[in-house]
Amino acid sequence: MKRSLSSLWLLLMAVMITGSYLGTHVSQSASAGETPGQVKSGVPHEAVTDAQTIQHDPIVPAHKRGQDPLKPQASSSVFQTQPREGKSVGFDFSRDPLGSERPLQEVEEMIRTDRANKPAVMEAQRKLLERRYHLKPRLDPEAKMSRGKPLAVGPTSRLPEGMTWDRLGKLSVDEIRQQGLFPYPSLPHPLQSTGGQVFPRMQIDVFPRLERIDVDFDLPEAFLPEFPPAIFLNNRPELGDVSRGSIVSINNYYRLFKDLLTPVQLDGLRLLVTPFPQEEFNSTDDRKSLQPSLGVTCFDCHVNGHTTGQFHLNPDTRPQERRMRLDTTSLRGLFNQQIHGSKRSLRSVEDFTEFEQRTAYFNGDHIHAAKKGMNILDRIPVSHMAQMQNMFDFPPAPKLEPMTGRLDPRKATEAELRGEKVFFGKAGCAECHTPPFYLDDKMHDLHLERFLKDEPGDGPIKTFTLRGIKDSPPYLHDGRLLTLEDTVEFFNLIGAVKLTQEEKAALVAFLRAL
Repeated sequence: MKRSLSSLWLLLMAVMITGSYLGTHVSQSASAGETPGQVKSGVPHEAVTDAQTIQHDPIVPAHKRGQDPLKPQASSSVFQTQPREGKSVGFDFSRDPLGSERPLQEVEEMIRTDRANKPAVMEAQRKLLERRYHLKPRLDPEAKMSRGKPLAVGPTSRLPEGMTWDRLGKLSVDEIRQQGLFPYPSLPHPLQSTGGQVFPRMQIDVFPRLERIDVDFDLPEAFLPEFPPAIFLNNRPELGDVSRGSIVSINNYYRLFKDLLTPVQLDGLRLLVTPFPQEEFNSTDDRKSLQPSLGVTCFDCHVNGHTTGQFHLNPDTRPQERRMRLDTTSLRGLFNQQIHGSKRSLRSVEDFTEFEQRTAYFNGDHIHAAKKGMNILDRIPVSHMAQMQNMFDFPPAPKLEPMTGRLDPRKATEAELRGEKVFFGKAGCAECHTPPFYLDDKMHDLHLERFLKDEPGDGPIKTFTLRGIKDSPPYLHDGRLLTLEDTVEFFNLIGAVKLTQEEKAALVAFLRAL
């Protein structure tokens, strides 16, 4: 009886202490004005992290196990006289991780190897970027993204000593190629042999579950979109940014949007913030996260329906060394796009959503998906996800005429108007980027192999919209163009349009107004 009373007393004391701590913690958070989902110092509570955090794992690491009590006994002694003693000694896809150096290689060994190699991988990428770019950002004192992040100003590409952009622009394609002067070769994934999704540090600081053991993000934050991005809804344009400064996740989506979306759209948003297994983030040994993972969400890449520069490899190409780095694109204005995927040319957002879930999450490989957790969605929830994706609007562009998408001369500056003239005239930008949404729903091949001796080119890539483009650096499908100024210099070269410095500056001013 005394022991029972003593145990009860200890339990009550534990509850009181825990309650006191939680009350103090909540009070302090409230007094600091914190709202669930907002980016604050430290790591916020997140349901996905809680669900996949190991509380108690009785499995002992392989190097401490000694003799394995689960080691099988052959069902017949006759096997000792048969080839390989009746054993399957080769690689077993369902058991051995992709990239295993030998059958039955333990995951702990692979993790140790990946972690040991990571510093050298990132040092090599850092040196590459520093050879190619001026990475110390120059920030525009006035031009801002939708939530106030200053725009980085370029061009950032390093030219050979004595070379200028004007001189480079006057050279022929053959001269540029023969002299190796093209300043914008493809931007490689830091770890091409493995590839896969890589998230920027600013996002990992909030969601540590997205950190990889083998590779880190490579570009400086100044050249990335703001985090978290703004959210604009085409069903409530009068509200402007509805993000409230939050990162939309499974923790807060209902609270933030229950009064703004229909039940169907809200259910689609639920699925967009629900984690599903992916090539590098899953619960098997064949992963690149330190601990087993539930996976990633659509909104881990398309943060708030936009992007913060996450990259992976395109799922449409083989072999591995031929694949391209691919930046995450924004979902803004998806309702006006007729083809989806950089190279896949999928004809509906429903098809795109289904394809991403079944294979693109797994590098375009349905066999890997079957092993790690293919998510087969019925067409009804797929349509819910598609309807939600179609709600994301472009940021406001108050200087554009609503009907034509052209500048309103009463609101635009002289520089912006000159840039518009260059855009629709000498530069020829409107051949692909047609107003009012500045895309043509076509795929075009720029034939960049014309300029490079050792690159085969990228083939046809779809035209991306230019609406709200200042919110979406870096540019081109692989992010090799860090600023809008770099983008103008790039197209000035491949189009051989020979813009003057004044025309280039005016064109950047016009692009910022979109």
